[in-house]
Amino acid sequence: MTKRLSLREFQEDLVRRFAEAQSGNRRALLGVRAGRENWLVNLTDSGEILPAPPLAPVPLTHDWFRGLANVRGTLFSVVDFSAFHDGPLTVPGGPARLLLVGARHGTNCALLISSALGLRNPDDFHTDPDGGMDERPWVAERLLDSRDQHWLRLDVPTLLAHRGFLQAGLE
Repeated sequence: MTKRLSLREFQEDLVRRFAEAQSGNRRALLGVRAGRENWLVNLTDSGEILPAPPLAPVPLTHDWFRGLANVRGTLFSVVDFSAFHDGPLTVPGGPARLLLVGARHGTNCALLISSALGLRNPDDFHTDPDGGMDERPWVAERLLDSRDQHWLRLDVPTLLAHRGFLQAGLE
């Protein structure tokens, strides 16, 4: 008989493991899913992961700019990471999460992701020999895991500084 975990137990375990990883192995990566793509984020570049709070829409912005979220009294701009890459819109709720990525880099920015996939060891990945170059400059590497699943390694500072990411308003 397998033990079933409640969503709350899973989230508490993920938060505990995330905190342990931040205080310990700085090489650990956070795996997330955004639409149809798996992404790896360096723990040093990632912040808190939380269920998506209510979002305040901002008029005259691209559909991938989902609005503003109040996280404990601080406003964060929210970018739907899947839609930003021309993927499907992410529905807040269920397994969708906000990944706060900008605080360490001086900006209150959150990525709306389809789900958090947990911590990953960098040693479990190798370069995708057929990956080629990606036209998105924030894709640091194209990788494969032991099951030959494709992963993209996110360069958070490059993403946050990219003109296309900063221009949320419609022209």
